[in-house]
Amino acid sequence: MITKGWELCPESPLSSHTGAGGACWTRQQLEGAMSAARWPYEGCFCSADPGQVSPLFCWSEWSPQLPLPYSAALLISRLFAMRVAVLLLLGLVLLEAEGRCFFNRTQEYCLCYRLSQNNAGSIIQCLAASVVEFQGGELEKYVDFPVRDLDPSTIDMLGTLEIKKIIFGDLLVPEVLLARVLRFFSYTRVQEMAFESCSFLGRSSWREMAGQNLPILSLHFHNVTSAPLTGREQDFSELGSWLGTLQELSVTSSHVTSLPCGIGRVFRALRSLDMAQNSLGDGSLMPAFCEGAFPQLQVLSLQENNLTSYHGVCRSVQLLHELQHLDLSQNKLVASPSSSCQWPASLRIFNLSNTGLDELLTPLPPALEVLDLSSNHLRAVDISLRSLKALLLSRNLLLAAPPIRDYPALRSLHLDDNLIAEWPWDEVKLMENLQEVSAAGNPYNCTCAGAGALQALAATGCLRQGWPQHYACHSPPRYQGTLVRDVPASVLQCNRAAVLAPVCTALGLLCVAGAGWLVMARRRRVAGPRAAQPQGLHGQELGEKAGRSPMCS
Repeated sequence: MITKGWELCPESPLSSHTGAGGACWTRQQLEGAMSAARWPYEGCFCSADPGQVSPLFCWSEWSPQLPLPYSAALLISRLFAMRVAVLLLLGLVLLEAEGRCFFNRTQEYCLCYRLSQNNAGSIIQCLAASVVEFQGGELEKYVDFPVRDLDPSTIDMLGTLEIKKIIFGDLLVPEVLLARVLRFFSYTRVQEMAFESCSFLGRSSWREMAGQNLPILSLHFHNVTSAPLTGREQDFSELGSWLGTLQELSVTSSHVTSLPCGIGRVFRALRSLDMAQNSLGDGSLMPAFCEGAFPQLQVLSLQENNLTSYHGVCRSVQLLHELQHLDLSQNKLVASPSSSCQWPASLRIFNLSNTGLDELLTPLPPALEVLDLSSNHLRAVDISLRSLKALLLSRNLLLAAPPIRDYPALRSLHLDDNLIAEWPWDEVKLMENLQEVSAAGNPYNCTCAGAGALQALAATGCLRQGWPQHYACHSPPRYQGTLVRDVPASVLQCNRAAVLAPVCTALGLLCVAGAGWLVMARRRRVAGPRAAQPQGLHGQELGEKAGRSPMCS
């Protein structure tokens, strides 16, 4: 007997022929037979009955080194005879059509499509993967299959799998079946689950999941169809033990029109919510982000929905006190007349790209660090944000760059594909303090000053993306189509004041110094006779006094 966990492996036959007692194989034997990249279990692989393989994984200190009593192909094909719950868990009950699994060892990624009883054995190579994807099939015919509790050995086996992410694609999934199987993921290490182009059929009670915790922290739905969320608060409440620990949720391109308040309150630890490419309107946001909903939410994407009211969105997210990143791109936003609101003070990243703006809407979050206004119709940007670090203004109608002095903390400025013809030298000097400037695709006027300013900015290393290939002259005619880099422009030609001013200053100082020296020299010359003159006068006075004394006597 070989001891394994809580059970015993049957005695192994001492020859290669099949025996009634079953057989055990070591990990090395399985690796050699199946060419597996890595066998994740220590010990042996046991079958209790040669006629009906029931895979059991055992952890013994010793197991006999015996030849395989069955062909590897037979062994793998019989894996399909595992308990129905495990089959459903691993996605093996798909359409009975030709398919198999493919394992990329480098990426530890395994893709399985349209598995059947004839090819389900190829799932064995996915046991070494960290990401497994199942494509194609329908599970509706398995709704009536009995799903029993797992035995301890199967639970231990699931706990040793290295699979961290599972993707289900192009599947018809009865919700009642999902409700019965999802709880088995509590025995795995799966942290991320995604459903892509799937249809969830019907509605089910989730009472079996009440109080059940799952290791899944990230949940994604893309292009899925299901019953409306309205009126399903009780279902989500029964999933509260798990959903209350979920950190990342995305439901994209799934025609969602509303998100009830009670559902949002279940997601107590959610950090990121992506609702892009749905049908959320202005009236659906206020209930979705009601008091107590998504209390820890930091990242919210409402990209490409049916939102129109800028101030309406502002009022709807006021209760999200931890919100740091808000994406409203690809919504056609307008300002509400005679309306005002205050954005959450925590907001740092704001995406308003491609929202049809022809003027900047206010108010803006006061502590913004990243503001994306690209792909709009802005002709000027006149705002002052002291904490802003990145300003994205590409694909607008700007005739000039915004004043850099209004953004003392700015480090990145994007101005591609605007109508900017020249850069003033004073702005260029301020831009030298930036880490990145991108301004390709503008109709540059390559005059002496225009080309020289861009060349000077490029020399600082600020112009990175697109330089020099996408910086071309639009005018004057003699330089049209020429790269700005290739326009002959020296500093003396393009900014004579910058060169001549120091020269003139130096000449002026030399002139002043020379004039001072001449004055001093002249004073020295005049000072000589004046120093002798008092001495002569004094002698003359003494002589006169001496000549007069006889007369006075």
